[in-house]
Amino acid sequence: YRHKVQSIYEFLNLRFGPRTRNMASVIFLVTRVLGIGVRLYLGGVIIVVVWRHLFPGVPVTLGTYFWGILFTTVVTTIYTAVGGIKAVVWTDLIQACLMIGAIFFAIGAIFIAIPGGMETVRASLAANPGAGMFQTGWDSAKPFGEALKGMLETPYTIFAAIIGSTFFTMATHGTDQDMVQRLLTAENQAKAKRSLIVSGFADIPIVLGFLAIGLLLAVHYETDPDPSLPVSANEVFAYYIVNEMPVVIRGLIVAGVFATMMGSTSAALNALATSFVKDFYLPCSGARDVSDRRSVAVARTATVVFGALMVGVATAAAYAVLQTNITIIPLALGILGYSYGSLLAVFLLGMLTEKRGCDRANVWAMLAGIVAVLVFCKVKVPAIDLASLLRGQLVPAEWAFGALLPAWWPAIAWPYYVLVGTIFTFGVAVLFRSPQTVEQD
Repeated sequence: YRHKVQSIYEFLNLRFGPRTRNMASVIFLVTRVLGIGVRLYLGGVIIVVVWRHLFPGVPVTLGTYFWGILFTTVVTTIYTAVGGIKAVVWTDLIQACLMIGAIFFAIGAIFIAIPGGMETVRASLAANPGAGMFQTGWDSAKPFGEALKGMLETPYTIFAAIIGSTFFTMATHGTDQDMVQRLLTAENQAKAKRSLIVSGFADIPIVLGFLAIGLLLAVHYETDPDPSLPVSANEVFAYYIVNEMPVVIRGLIVAGVFATMMGSTSAALNALATSFVKDFYLPCSGARDVSDRRSVAVARTATVVFGALMVGVATAAAYAVLQTNITIIPLALGILGYSYGSLLAVFLLGMLTEKRGCDRANVWAMLAGIVAVLVFCKVKVPAIDLASLLRGQLVPAEWAFGALLPAWWPAIAWPYYVLVGTIFTFGVAVLFRSPQTVEQD
């Protein structure tokens, strides 16, 4: 608000220079396309489950996922390109209400379907050795080194929630144009602050609601096994919606699932278009020579292009799931973790210091942070075999970036990725002094 910027990365241009701004914007553009693209795979999941229900004898192929992904993306891209941020805000409101209603209906429907009700749920969760609320991942029976390794490799622990997720949330809510643009649409800075605080508290019941659905589904199919249950964990909820819920509620829940995906996709598309126009198109074209009408037209074109890229990423994610049966949530959130530590670090450097940070050095520091996450966290990414690709064959493979590290080094879990990237990027960037400080000396 103080600098009157529309892209959060314009602040980095004012503080450091154009190289830092461009690098941060590129990181956001690439990471957001990959992250939202992976989430759009879930749109294909709904269509696939409905397809299996309607045509049980017809085989499901990658093309089936593609049409579901394309449908969700096209509808979202159209209203985002036409209506801009105003359309995003109002459709987000409608979709949020639909999503919250769907959560309550789903919890109620699954709970009623469990024989024995709450007693069955309690007994089932108590029988699970990992059902305690506060898991540390620390095994006191092991030596210190092995126990520490086990804790760092476990993604869902109290330490990951407090330490890792704190940095993760700082990055997503403070340096992501997707989130910051919502704050900039507020009437003034005070209302923007209030909306950020309210959204933080609102996340708690929403996340608890989704987790409750997962827990109740696990108990439901444990007490009443279904031989037709999908092998992929990503499709279990969709399978329950289509095959077991009452007709009216079934439609509401399906609409709620689509609303959740479309809401996050529309906001991301608008943020990507804004960042592209403000950080790349206008600086390269000369802001004085470009009319507002032209800027809007370029933003709409960019929205369509980014939507097409997301369809490609989502289809690739569907292919990876079909080949390896991976779980989609760690993959989607892990993608953000690879690079958002670099974004957070350079913003912290700009806001917490006045004389540290160099425009050119910041670029190398951000790249070093990304490499540090991939290598020191021993990240493994589902991909394709490059040698086979050169021969015209599409063979799934796994890229292991930390393969050269010793076996005793932990494969650090994804909630800590942003923390690792922040430490490395900040540690490198803070070594360099701002050019104006050097000139004064």
